[in-house]
Order: sequence, then C-alpha cells, then structure tokens
Amino acid sequence: MDLGLVLQNDPPAWRVVDLMRRAETLGFSHGWTFDSHVLWQEPYVVYSQILAATHRMVVGPMVTNPGTRDWTVIASQHATLNDMFGERTVCGIGRGDSAMRVIGNKPCTLAQVRDSMAVIKGLAEGRTVTHNDTELSFPWRAGGHLPVLMAGYGPKALQLVGERADGFILQLADPSIAEWTIGAVRAAAAAAGRDPDSLYVVVAAPAYVGPTETLAHQRDQVRWFGGMVGNHVADLVARYGESGAVPQALTDYIKGREGYDYAQHGRAGNTHADFVPDEIVDRFCLLGPVEAHLERLAQLQDLGVDQFALYLMHDEPEATLTAYGEKVAPVLRRG
Repeated sequence: MDLGLVLQNDPPAWRVVDLMRRAETLGFSHGWTFDSHVLWQEPYVVYSQILAATHRMVVGPMVTNPGTRDWTVIASQHATLNDMFGERTVCGIGRGDSAMRVIGNKPCTLAQVRDSMAVIKGLAEGRTVTHNDTELSFPWRAGGHLPVLMAGYGPKALQLVGERADGFILQLADPSIAEWTIGAVRAAAAAAGRDPDSLYVVVAAPAYVGPTETLAHQRDQVRWFGGMVGNHVADLVARYGESGAVPQALTDYIKGREGYDYAQHGRAGNTHADFVPDEIVDRFCLLGPVEAHLERLAQLQDLGVDQFALYLMHDEPEATLTAYGEKVAPVLRRG
C-alpha cells in the first residue's frame, strides 16, 4: 500500500513544501492538497515548488472541480507540470464542496464532472478532444500520462467512477463503508466492460498517532473531519432520503447537524462539528498507537485500497508524520 500526505495550502507556502519534502524522505509516494482557492492559497503554484523540492513524489489536488476552473486550464496546468517534472501529477476531481459553496454556487453536476474528466485527461495526455463543439489539442504536448481519480460517496457518483475514472478517492477510513463503495465502483467498472482491478483506490482520512490514554483529545482534534464529510452526506440524504440507497452507517450520524461554517472548514476545534459522535470519529479516522493504525490499514488493504492518504490537521502533525515514516511505511513495504 502506498502512502500519501494531504495538506491545506495555509501560508506560509514553504511550510507545505517542507512537509512534503520530508514526507518523501519518509517513504510517502503522493502529496495532495485541498483546492479551495478562497479559503486557502492557490495549489498549482505550490505544486511547482513541491515538485522542484522532491524527486519522485506525485502531487495533485484532493480535489479540484470543473466549476471554479476552466477544464482546459486544469489540463494545461497538469500537462505543464508533467512536462517540467516528468509525469508526476495526479488529478483528483469531484463536484466541489467548499470551493463552490464559498463563492455562492452549488456543487457541479455529475454530468459536468463526467465531461470534464474526458477533456482534462485527453488534453493533458496530448490527445485531441472536442470541447464546446470545438476540436482542441495542446500543440506543445505529445503523449504523457495523467491519472484522473474521482471522489464520491453516493450511488450515481460511484457508478461514474467505475465507468469513467482512473481511480477512486474515498474520504473516510471506515472499512464497512469502504467495502460498500469500492464494491459499487468495481461493479460499475465491470458492467462498463472495464477491468475493475485497474482502478487505483485511495482512502483519505485524518491520522493521529498517540497513546490510548489520550484518545479523547485525539478525537476532539479530528472531529472536524466528520463535519466535513457531513456536508456531502447531507446532499445524499436530501437526494435519496431513507430509501436505503446509501448505507445508514454513513447517513445516520448527521441527524443532529445544524449547518456549517466554511471559515472553519478542515480545522481542528471546528465548532460546527459538535454533532459528530465519538463512534463516527473512531470509524472515519485512524487514532491511537501505531498498532491500531496498522490493524486498520491491513483491513483497508484487504478490501483493495492501494493508497492511504493521511490528513495532518491536528496539534501533533510532526509526530504523526514521523511515526508513519518510521513505523508504518516499513510494514506496508514488507506487506
């Protein structure tokens, strides 16, 4: 199983670059950042510096969307970085939560995501595409490779992942929900005549390494994640209701949700995540001593997860990063 690191583009940008450089030395293969251009600094500018400071790390957004950026611009950004640094970017994409809502827009439709993936991947890989009834290609780009991974939770999104994307991003680490979503993605891929095992599966969630005695503190530090996931879950409940199309293990916990403040998005101490119970924190995140992390990662690996990407938005990022590099990464390499 590969390891990835997910960071927000908080200033100073050099701090993001430094953590990514350190992560590579500790055995991490991927570096991801949020893409929400109002809340945080511009990620593609930072990616150029991460790529320049590392040797092998693959970088990209978790996730961008087809609403805040022109699709051809996204393609050009990736193609340019790949041309400069040797095919070392990945494009995570979704409907857009904070990036779209903060500027007063609704998240994009799945149809927009579907069409944008074809345009972004085709152009970035040096092919000719049709966009806005116009044939387009980059005259300076020949060949190349850009994996496009799609994030989602609901049945229709998972179907689209299986039918069109190169991989799947699941932003939570609950094995039961991972089993359901990965199964849905693979079934959709098979139905579309694709090889289900060819899709690259990423699970992304906060990880906090610490003694069992401090679990209460660890939970409070990452409770924000349940609030963030709750935004997507609320959309699913609005769409599917209690139909059973989405497992109750994913939807039940948001019954106490009362709105959300994007000014606290992805932040430890988020006051709009108080509705998230300890049980959800324990299921969605990886907490406790290294042994507990390894046990959960083994479960996820058995389900077909190819990469675990950890969020470090809490008060012990350095200690957790070091623990993963020194104690988790060697075990995953042996496995």
